[in-house]
Amino acid sequence: MPRPTGRVLTLLELLQSGGTRTVAELADRLGVQGRTVRRYVDQLIDLDVPVESVRGRYGGYRLAPGYRLPPLMLSDDEALAVLLGLVAGRRAGLTTAAHTASETASAKIRRVLPRHVTSRLATLLEALAFTDQPAEFDTPDAEVLLTIADAVRHRRPVSIRYTDRCGRRSERTLHAYGIVAHAGRWYVTGTDPEIGEDRTFRLDRIADARTLPGSFEAPVGPDPAQRVLSGFATAEYRHEVTLRIHGTVEQIRAHLPAGVASLEEHEPMADKDRATERWLRVELRMERLDWLPPALASLDRPFVIERPDELRDLVIALAERLASYARKA
Repeated sequence: MPRPTGRVLTLLELLQSGGTRTVAELADRLGVQGRTVRRYVDQLIDLDVPVESVRGRYGGYRLAPGYRLPPLMLSDDEALAVLLGLVAGRRAGLTTAAHTASETASAKIRRVLPRHVTSRLATLLEALAFTDQPAEFDTPDAEVLLTIADAVRHRRPVSIRYTDRCGRRSERTLHAYGIVAHAGRWYVTGTDPEIGEDRTFRLDRIADARTLPGSFEAPVGPDPAQRVLSGFATAEYRHEVTLRIHGTVEQIRAHLPAGVASLEEHEPMADKDRATERWLRVELRMERLDWLPPALASLDRPFVIERPDELRDLVIALAERLASYARKA
């Protein structure tokens, strides 16, 4: 049976998770009576932990806003999850513009962990290897990220100062529907109310963001992640490619995902239809064509190139090169 001190610490962890917890909920989680919960709360208050009592039908206890517990209490599994999350986020580019934030956070966590836990985690991180090199990404400003997240949650317009890939600067108003992490970058997707069209912006290219008065209703339809992928597939690039590929949707999507290519589907397909091989029109927009011939070769399905002729020449050149390799002794 847990000792009383252990239950008091568990109560503190429950309150730290946020929100107001009822006496009945806390009593159930701790396995004690309601009066015992109140006694534990009094012990926390005696330790200068600012526990507030909330009256009313849905009342209970909560921690005062802004309170931070100095000691860090994590189990081995929790500490491992946090540190591995920091490592993975740093390698994937999913950090804020403060490039040292993940390193300093990791250092703080290790500094307050028990020695035996720190030693075991250090051993794991030393033994951990990756098959790819960490990418270098431009990361968003933390304040911009939090401001836009607040605008998304409360459906408030947001004004942003944006620099596009050509270096052009502009100030825009956005009805932001969601923030999406994709391929190591942060994006915000929404509608530009001045032109009434959907837009997707890279968060690291937003220099400033501020919420505006008013509110808006998010439209029905694709979720934010799907909107971002669709935007990539239809964006303006140097080359516009149109193919006809004979295969199933799953076969094509395995090599040409939604963020790269759009499939022409005249009617919504049932699951059994998606497994049916047939000719599908595939459209892509890209800056470079050189990666597409190997992708089509790996797809290993019949295809017809409608445009551009340059792609047809690249495919023929790849086929001839592969044939010459196969003929060599």
